[in-house]
Amino acid sequence: MNESLIALENLKVHFDLSRRGLVARATGRAAERIVKAVDGVTLDIRKGETLGLVGESGCGKSTTGRAILQLVRPTSGSVRFAGTDLVTLPEREMKQHRRRLQMIFQNPYASLNPRMTVGSIIAEPMRNFRLGFDDRQASVRTQELMNVVGLDPRYVKRYPHEFSGGQRQRIGIARALAADPRFIVADEPISALDVSIQAQIMNLLADLQERFELTYLFISHDLRAVRHVSDRVAVMYLGRIVELANATDIYSRQIHPYTKALISAVPVADPKLEKQRKRVVLQGDVPSPINPPTGCQFHTRCPFAIAACSRVVPAMTEIQPQHFASCIRVSPEHPDVEAVAAMPGDKHFAPDDRSLEK
Repeated sequence: MNESLIALENLKVHFDLSRRGLVARATGRAAERIVKAVDGVTLDIRKGETLGLVGESGCGKSTTGRAILQLVRPTSGSVRFAGTDLVTLPEREMKQHRRRLQMIFQNPYASLNPRMTVGSIIAEPMRNFRLGFDDRQASVRTQELMNVVGLDPRYVKRYPHEFSGGQRQRIGIARALAADPRFIVADEPISALDVSIQAQIMNLLADLQERFELTYLFISHDLRAVRHVSDRVAVMYLGRIVELANATDIYSRQIHPYTKALISAVPVADPKLEKQRKRVVLQGDVPSPINPPTGCQFHTRCPFAIAACSRVVPAMTEIQPQHFASCIRVSPEHPDVEAVAAMPGDKHFAPDDRSLEK
């Protein structure tokens, strides 16, 4: 599981929102408005693992997932899939790789074509990628996939509106499996579902991973869900990764102040522990990705920021074995900076919440 299936190197996705109007006519040039949705992400996803990607809304999680699949073309950087840089591939060659790279979308109510039957939706990737199935074989394969994801194959001729939200998400999962992928981006796959259904979908994803030897990027803002399914967790803030470690370390020994704030906000079922622990409350809102802060982008909200934080761009550094963080106050690369000896929340998060276990 140490072999990298996906490797991102300094990945950037910037969107140009320049307005060409009065300003352009008055000055002779357009007013530049560049949204830095993803701003230099270096990351690897190992074969057979689930990498959780967490962060506040708007931090670039979904854009990162779409950039890996080349649904959004990166501005710069590389995305290597099994050694092949997808960024440099023309569209015709990219289509040959895309069948191995699939996506489970966030909203099962919007991601399924309401005019197509369930059977047609699931069989569509078989036709698009020309997998060699005739009509009868495609029908058999479709019913097999419905059975795999927990749907009654007799419902193959029904339409999406005849299914519940959880069932629709199972249809989306079956569609992703139809192309026989190696890697799946699960973009907030449970956020639109009832709490009672979320655990079922997460358990299904875990079972399918073992059965089909899949690799997942699991994108979510639900930290309890990420902990339940992930082998490692990457924490994202304003287009950059600020901490990366295995799931156990992220939830028990956070290093970056932003991660500590996220973990401290996770509810704990035990009222006594909930009463004892301390919250790390961040001030202000997430800065605009059009004009992000200089230096460490988190310094405008960090309760432990010092003057150097506004000047120095922190590098991802291995602070502990296999535990990386980008903070100059804990990095050995900046020995002249005063270290953060203790941050609120270290002793008060309870990592034994089993409410989502099978």
